[in-house]
Amino acid sequence: MRSYGQYCPISRTAEILGDRWTIHIVRDLLTGATRFNELIRGNPGLSRALLTRRLHQLTAAAVIEQHDDGSYHLTESGRDLEPVVFGLAAWGARWTFGEPMADELDPDLLLWWLHRQIDTTDLPRPRFTVYVPFTDHPSRYWIVVEDEASICLADPGFDVDVTLRTDRAALYRTYLGRISLIDAQRCGDVEMTGSQKSVRAFFNAFRQSPVGEIVAAQSR
Repeated sequence: MRSYGQYCPISRTAEILGDRWTIHIVRDLLTGATRFNELIRGNPGLSRALLTRRLHQLTAAAVIEQHDDGSYHLTESGRDLEPVVFGLAAWGARWTFGEPMADELDPDLLLWWLHRQIDTTDLPRPRFTVYVPFTDHPSRYWIVVEDEASICLADPGFDVDVTLRTDRAALYRTYLGRISLIDAQRCGDVEMTGSQKSVRAFFNAFRQSPVGEIVAAQSR
């Protein structure tokens, strides 16, 4: 980004963070992403070339640093952006966050986000499989939890513990905190089938978006 030519801390900050995708990259690093491919998967539309450029810019600004294993991490100044980024979430949840538009209902992105938030700690082992068929989209997904959660776009052939059947908008609203999972199930937006033990385990493992509490507070 070209300099604004203003000796002002807001201008200096905008010169670092104001380029397209930069806030999204910082958001994802704040919420646990560390790998180049994780940043690509979490931001459809962001090209690898542009991500490389943005990472170089953020490194030059001492907002992030790359470790010897190739992973990216926020520096102290980067971590200090947390209230800025989540402050944007709070403002957006209050003033701009209406119903989703059709081009915002990307099921690949939703399942990528959702599987990264699952708390795998108490899920049954050696494997726990969640099948997610959308009622309004042909794609099908399997979340497979072994040591960690992974996403499959084709049937992995494992026994399914829980089937989560819903439409994209309903699952987005649930994941992003506009409605709780239990309320989504009660009102019929989300249907879960499986043994009582497995459904209960998934309820306990399900975690809403890192901005879920912010969105929920504005939805009351």
